[in-house]
Amino acid sequence: MFGRLNGKSLAIASAVLFLVACGGKDEEKKAQTSVESKKNSISYNLGTDPRTIDPQLNTAVDGSIVASNIFEGLFMEGDDGKLVPAAAESVEVSPDGKVYTFKLKENGKWSDGKPVKAQDFVYSWKRGLTPDTGMEYAYMLFYLKNGEKFYNGEVTEEEIGVKAIDDKTLEVTLENATPYFLSLTSLPSYFPLREDVVKDNPAWAIDAKTYIGNGPFKIKSWSPKENILLVPNENYWGKNDVKLDELRFDIIVDDKTYLNAFKAGEVDIIDAPPASEIPSLLASGEGKIYPYLGTYFYVVNVSGNNSNPEVVKFLGNPKVRKALALGLNKKLIVEEVTKAGQLPARSFVPEGIVATDGNDFTKNSAYLPGEGDVELAKKLMVEAGYTTPESIPKLTFTFNTGDGHAMVAQAVQDMWKKNLGVDVDLKNEEWAVFQTTRNNKNYDIARHGWIADYNDPMNFLDLWVTGGGNNVSGYSNPEYDNLIKEAQKENDPEKRTALLHKAENILMDDMPIIPLYYYTSVVAANPKVKGWVKSPLGGYHFKKAYVEN
Repeated sequence: MFGRLNGKSLAIASAVLFLVACGGKDEEKKAQTSVESKKNSISYNLGTDPRTIDPQLNTAVDGSIVASNIFEGLFMEGDDGKLVPAAAESVEVSPDGKVYTFKLKENGKWSDGKPVKAQDFVYSWKRGLTPDTGMEYAYMLFYLKNGEKFYNGEVTEEEIGVKAIDDKTLEVTLENATPYFLSLTSLPSYFPLREDVVKDNPAWAIDAKTYIGNGPFKIKSWSPKENILLVPNENYWGKNDVKLDELRFDIIVDDKTYLNAFKAGEVDIIDAPPASEIPSLLASGEGKIYPYLGTYFYVVNVSGNNSNPEVVKFLGNPKVRKALALGLNKKLIVEEVTKAGQLPARSFVPEGIVATDGNDFTKNSAYLPGEGDVELAKKLMVEAGYTTPESIPKLTFTFNTGDGHAMVAQAVQDMWKKNLGVDVDLKNEEWAVFQTTRNNKNYDIARHGWIADYNDPMNFLDLWVTGGGNNVSGYSNPEYDNLIKEAQKENDPEKRTALLHKAENILMDDMPIIPLYYYTSVVAANPKVKGWVKSPLGGYHFKKAYVEN
């Protein structure tokens, strides 16, 4: 077993402790000057300080971007979006699709020069499955044989389906054939970790000396609310592909501030610029709309964790939740508020997610009309017993600080008041605080968004199983849970797709979530910065990035 790791408390303190570990602001200012003085250095605005950069404890895009440039899994996304071997040299799959035998690269090394071994993957995956680790993504490792049973205390760790045959051979046995398993191995949840670094050291991910990775970069310093500085990993197997001297992740939350920094040449790449500036950025060629496989939505707290019983009763009624969804004109929101080519969400699973049968999973889904249906929403409110505005309890909507989130929230607030007589107070919180609030279900309705980790509808639908690590709604439906379990075991593509559609039918009928729109990503970039890759799964890959003279 592994030692206890209190992920939540460490994560919140991580940036502060990393500052101490890295020598403080004076040293960082010198580092930043170094960035500016070197020709082959680029900066990307990360936006917020990650809650954690422990690959297994992180659940946010910001932390994933940092970790994915410092670590790599067995496979990774190539420049064209297709999977290519990373830490692995090759893989063989058994005829029944359940056993994967990976050969690791002979020249794979950690940033301190020690070789990457099969045992590093074994340790990492078993650590993730240990409940004391506090990994919210632990269910992503349930694909391993006996992974879920070990997590639930039903078997020993020796029975988990992963073992090191020798230093460079890793054998993985799955519960069921999983056609997208290689995609999973590219995710932070599946990154290797060194036992001698991580075990018995809960502060390993907040100290530059112990934050040791196997990817193209290594961390040099982290100054909270300023930047995270990376430099090349000279021991990386693909070091000849790495052209940058330094890579800086800036921490600028306000969109107007980071836009001004971009225009002044202080930041090379930004995303999510102010909506009012998007047309001019696109027209100038500095901005570009990238595909982004994800859904922006609101999550409803149906856990009963609320001191106001009237709010519990109100939000606990599925007719009310459906009325709230139908009371929104999402077409107006994307055309007049966000203005970045987003599409009104008619389902939870976004367009572009490919089902096992090879078709777009959402192609024929139409749960919610883009312009809403106010008359039906009003009817549902009456059926739920709320016939007058006075009978409706006041709600609080919580979101993380950001002008874009605030503008959408204000539009939703106005629509719910005008269309349904629902009064909503708006409450914004700093990102790390907001994540804790949402995870602990201390909210009425909260902002949320989900970007695909891998291109399969399961990545969206398994979020809402009872007790799931990312089920921040508290939603529970045994029929839904059973359909997800059946789909996980089903090998026939058409049958599996049908099971997942049935599951989404239930989800959209119960409506613990309110989908608003399918994401796009507007990115503005310095035209001299080349070789970086923006993934439709949300990542940024800077392995081959460089500055053109």
